[in-house]
Amino acid sequence: MPGISAVIITYNEEKYIGLCLESLKEVADEIVVVDSGSTDDTREVCERYGCRVILHDFEGYREQKNWAMAQAKYDHILSLDGDELLSEELRKSILNVKEKWDKDGYYFNRLNNFYGKWLYHSGVYPDRKLRLADRRKAYWGGINPHDTLKLQKGAKKGYLKGDLLHYAQDTEEDHREKIQRFAAISARELVKLRGKSSWLRVYLSPMWSFVWNYFFRLGFLDGKHGWKVCLLNAKSSYMKHRGTRFVKEQ
Repeated sequence: MPGISAVIITYNEEKYIGLCLESLKEVADEIVVVDSGSTDDTREVCERYGCRVILHDFEGYREQKNWAMAQAKYDHILSLDGDELLSEELRKSILNVKEKWDKDGYYFNRLNNFYGKWLYHSGVYPDRKLRLADRRKAYWGGINPHDTLKLQKGAKKGYLKGDLLHYAQDTEEDHREKIQRFAAISARELVKLRGKSSWLRVYLSPMWSFVWNYFFRLGFLDGKHGWKVCLLNAKSSYMKHRGTRFVKEQ
């Protein structure tokens, strides 16, 4: 039976990190926490749970997670953020996988909590993620700050029942602040990748984002929370693409 290393990157995650670590009991054979200089009690909480805590300067989400994955003792990696935890059904699914690991990576759904409510629509569910994988067949890619764990070409994929529970945003104010911060990072990354967005895309992208998530992805079924999340995600799209117009190309 292969051992599993749970790998978590942290920065000021004291609010939810205890729940995250509690959900890993009996699942992870070791827990590696790579912290980028938390000023709260994150590291102290992790140490109380017996985690191996490593300090490492933040290099970018994608870069930090690849570095963290390389520090693990075992090749089979369960990668979480400090505000994520395993549902009971997902815990059981992962324990079953440990008995018979026959895929290179496993996907499962992520259920997001916005402002105190779990959202099952609005373009944020099922939010399928690859988070359990053989690191010899996987790597962190994507565009910062929206990093994505990916499998190498030809790797075998599986799907597990159960949800990864994610406390995405506690308040609308937190959501707005994160949008502003992430939009600036995304704009710089997009310019590096494909240049500046056209003005047509600047305006059409957020419009389509809202229509798609609120109507086609049934955001209206999530009530006022769905309305706010769909609007703010549309705003995120607008700020990201508009921001590329003002980034100086290298």
